[in-house]
Amino acid sequence: MSGLWADLADLVLPADCAGCRERRPGLRHGVCPTCVAALGELRPRAVRPTPAPPGLPPCVALGPYAGPLREVLLAYKEHGRHGLARPLGALLAEVVAAAVGGARPLVVVPVPDTAAAARSRYGDHLDRLARHCAARLNQGGWVVRVRRPLRALPRPDSVTLDSVGRAAAAEAAFQPRSTGPVPDRAAGTAPVVVLLDDIVTTGVTLAAASRVLTAMGWAPSVAAVLAATEKRHQS
Repeated sequence: MSGLWADLADLVLPADCAGCRERRPGLRHGVCPTCVAALGELRPRAVRPTPAPPGLPPCVALGPYAGPLREVLLAYKEHGRHGLARPLGALLAEVVAAAVGGARPLVVVPVPDTAAAARSRYGDHLDRLARHCAARLNQGGWVVRVRRPLRALPRPDSVTLDSVGRAAAAEAAFQPRSTGPVPDRAAGTAPVVVLLDDIVTTGVTLAAASRVLTAMGWAPSVAAVLAATEKRHQS
């Protein structure tokens, strides 16, 4: 987290904070100091939806999908603030490091956008995060490669679906594509495969991607995400 403020300070963005959306006179950074401090206090932790879908690997998230983390993700993903990819990728690197537990060879696999989503967002948002995540880890002495062995098929926007609809859409959401050799699991230095996403809600998307990867010989050891939605209980 030590480089987070430097990453954010490098950005030349509008005067409204991506974390709290407040417009402050003379604001020079994409995220205000208060929101940077809030992000800096987050610590990766294990999360698991209830019920967990079949095939969901162990999952680690930076924090709940709320507050500045939620707003910064929305600003990046839905409002074209692509300059936030670097600091968000650095945060994702923190999650990966915590999930794996020690520097070792890694293959990180981002959950792919559909072609329609990538067009509307001017590029695959997870692919950008994965590349910044890998760069940060490589700078820290890790050996990390980004691979994209999955292709996303057209599917409805998950925001419009209930849990049953999400599960049905996710089941047919991915197919393999050729991206090179399968990681050698027999070698003593076999890389750990880490599945990356921005948000976990029900876990069905991560589980579906993991099942396809496992059938291809790319079984993920863990999934790393930036945010996890918290289930609301009615009183």
